[in-house]
Amino acid sequence: MPEDARTPATDPARPHRGTIFVEDAELLDIEAWPGEQFIMRLVAPKCAARARPGSFVHLNCDSALPMRRPLSLMRADPGSGVIEILFKIVGEGLRLLSRRRPGDRISVLGPIGQPFTPSAARSRPLLVGGGVGIPPMVFLAESLAEQGGTGSAPLVLMGSEVPFPFALAESRLPLEGLPAGVTAAMPLLENLGVPSRLASGAGFAGCYRGFVTELGREWLRSLDAASLAQVEIFACGPTPMLRAAAALARDFGLPCQVSLEEYMACAVGGCAGCTVRINTPTGPAMKRVCVDGPVFDAASVAWEAMPTH
Repeated sequence: MPEDARTPATDPARPHRGTIFVEDAELLDIEAWPGEQFIMRLVAPKCAARARPGSFVHLNCDSALPMRRPLSLMRADPGSGVIEILFKIVGEGLRLLSRRRPGDRISVLGPIGQPFTPSAARSRPLLVGGGVGIPPMVFLAESLAEQGGTGSAPLVLMGSEVPFPFALAESRLPLEGLPAGVTAAMPLLENLGVPSRLASGAGFAGCYRGFVTELGREWLRSLDAASLAQVEIFACGPTPMLRAAAALARDFGLPCQVSLEEYMACAVGGCAGCTVRINTPTGPAMKRVCVDGPVFDAASVAWEAMPTH
């Protein structure tokens, strides 16, 4: 059957069937940032049309490497067919990917994974991203801003121990409940009217000095009971940060969705190499991060079985 003729499967056990596409994408541009970070823009219309915040892609980094690499989507524009990816060099595969140049063709498998699902009953989303976990938070924030409607705009908190992959902006959007001097923000979100604040232990100007989850705790403490009842947390980043985000949600009695990170070989559920233990109503179960996730309810994750690094 031609790829375009595929239709999503109705089998609830295999919801990803017929929804993942392989595209020979054109690299539009690649932008280098300090800390060996790169923002890549690719023309991948099928992926862009179906991607949702929390989705990721599996890229072929170089013809010399048979194994693909999973990378989160930071933006997706169905109109132009462009997807945007932020990555940091970790290993030879991503180093080779960073050397690709505009006009190159890159095989893209995607979009993959279960997305974030904001609740209509919670009007104050708190988005927490750490390091290479920043991209899904940008995607989710942009999606929420486009939806508009009633309620407050999402608050996006981002943390990094290396320079952020964007020029820091002095926020013009008022935000109560944070320490004085915490004013650094992401320009893209500022332009969307979405408040953001940054955290780092590296001492960057205008950033909170500490972990991003600690910054989130300070903001939550400032809310009254009625406002707190409208908060829902979404998080993506390294496992220790996600564990802290889950604890934060538990301490304040809030729902929380986390996007987990795991090593992946196939990324389409076949190899089961990315399984994690999830507590379900019928007991513990091993779930695949690639297609059963990467987004899970933080309260369902068996954090004691997750790596500590």
